[in-house]
Amino acid sequence: MIELNGLNKSFDGIKAVDNISVTIKEGSVFGLIGTNGAGKSTVMRLMTGILRPDSGSVLIDGEKVYNNVSSKSKFFFISDDQYFFATANAKDMERYYSSLYPNFDKGAFYDYLIRFGLDAGRKINTFSKGMKRQLILLLGICANTKYLICDETFDGLDPVIRQGIKSIFASEIEKRQLTPIIASHNLRELEDICDHVGLLHKGGVLLSKDIEEMKCSILKIQCVFKNDNEREKAEKNLTILKDDVRGSLHTYTVRGTHEEVERLFTSLETIFFEVLPLSLEEIFISETEVAGYDIKKLIFG
Repeated sequence: MIELNGLNKSFDGIKAVDNISVTIKEGSVFGLIGTNGAGKSTVMRLMTGILRPDSGSVLIDGEKVYNNVSSKSKFFFISDDQYFFATANAKDMERYYSSLYPNFDKGAFYDYLIRFGLDAGRKINTFSKGMKRQLILLLGICANTKYLICDETFDGLDPVIRQGIKSIFASEIEKRQLTPIIASHNLRELEDICDHVGLLHKGGVLLSKDIEEMKCSILKIQCVFKNDNEREKAEKNLTILKDDVRGSLHTYTVRGTHEEVERLFTSLETIFFEVLPLSLEEIFISETEVAGYDIKKLIFG
């Protein structure tokens, strides 16, 4: 288990991380999402002990991570800007990481290179961005650490390769309880792989929830009321985050469970109503708008 307890970090008086507390359970896929500049990469660097927090702590299986070799041996960190030795090839990088991680699976690594069409003897500096990303992901998976911490994991990968990597993640989670932690602004990529999501905004955590629980607690309702009196009854009993009106059709984004909303609307006189789950992207938009963020500035992958 990874625990972030009251983390704070500032740079030149600017607060990058503001009192973040999150728990990441073993054997799950944890997604860290947020607006641009929300602090995702800084949190990753605090989590991996690259940066020392101004206050608060990071514990990996109960041990502090900063300046602790024992804790750092439990994870493999893939940064957004991965580094390879200047003239190295894939075989050179395997030798290097094998010396750092005693459980590195060399057989699986070379099998994966063949499957992904990567030449073990070719200089990495001749690889495309996507090929470099594939290589570092395969090195991270084959390091056989308990945790795989990734900043923008799928950036630069084509859809087929993305699905291949996700399939390997799923296999490793089932086989050895691998725990991937993935930071991204690409909500669609996280929605079909993550079990739990932490939503960052301006250096703080807006929410940290199980994805299925999150989808069930924020809903979209499309409805047409028989009259204004029925609409007023509905709105009085709903926790409304957003109301889009097109003619007589109301599309509400609300907090609440499916059962609560169904019970309310079956007691009202409506011409039509339908309760729909929101996508992770829609939930993200709703939460950041409530926090006062200008949604037009968001960039989705």
